[in-house]
Amino acid sequence: MRLLFLGDVVGRAARNALVQRLPGLIADHRLDFVVVNGENAAGGFGITEDVFRSFLDAGADVVTTGNHAFDQREALTFAVHQDRFIRPANYPAGTPGRGAGLFLARNGARVLVVNVMGRIFMDALDDPFASIDRELAACPLGEQADAVVVDVHAEASSEKQALGHYLDGRATLVVGTHTHVPTADYRILPAGTAYQTDTGMCGDYNSVIGMDKEEPLRRFLTKVPGERFTPAQGPVTLCGIAVEVDDATGLAIATAPIRVGGALAETVPAFWS
Repeated sequence: MRLLFLGDVVGRAARNALVQRLPGLIADHRLDFVVVNGENAAGGFGITEDVFRSFLDAGADVVTTGNHAFDQREALTFAVHQDRFIRPANYPAGTPGRGAGLFLARNGARVLVVNVMGRIFMDALDDPFASIDRELAACPLGEQADAVVVDVHAEASSEKQALGHYLDGRATLVVGTHTHVPTADYRILPAGTAYQTDTGMCGDYNSVIGMDKEEPLRRFLTKVPGERFTPAQGPVTLCGIAVEVDDATGLAIATAPIRVGGALAETVPAFWS
């Protein structure tokens, strides 16, 4: 099985690029399952139902989120009836939506997708380690699930790395989101879990983490808040991570980053050829 995870989609230019490019990636490389983090897709803050649907129409199987999951108020409503919209599982009890789901891939495999949010330099949510344990106890890899994808939306690299090691051998892919910059530490951990501390964003990298650079620069120089941050609208790089999965074990055989378009050097996994 071939999995693709695409990092935080930031603003209109990025979502347009994703909608345009994703169908071709799926067809050309025979992808079985695609997860997209969409929490910054609507104006850089949150996601609307129309944007969410456009990602599904383009071929995404699941859309994960993070700390901006409910910045667009309509998400509080559509999260209840859109089971492919996943918000962090460690939000408090009673939060609309769900933090995990089991989905069928194009090849018929059952894929569990779990989303959690870190607690270091982030909002004080429930324990992400315990939250993932509960989801995996209910749907373990190799039993109810043929593959497990965990999106760790967190600021601290240490927390994401700790979760990667904690889940090694129990998940197919543990991937970090939120910091919008791709890290070079993609690899398969000793017990077979593919891992990357942050997969980067889908957005304009001639920016400050996806935002037009003038306002962030002004704030750093003056320490005075001013205009609202707005997403940069230049050429977009789609950033993500690909995983080749052992159908017998649900663990990773190979993993590599993908970067398409925009300012960063392009790379496509060799095992996709």
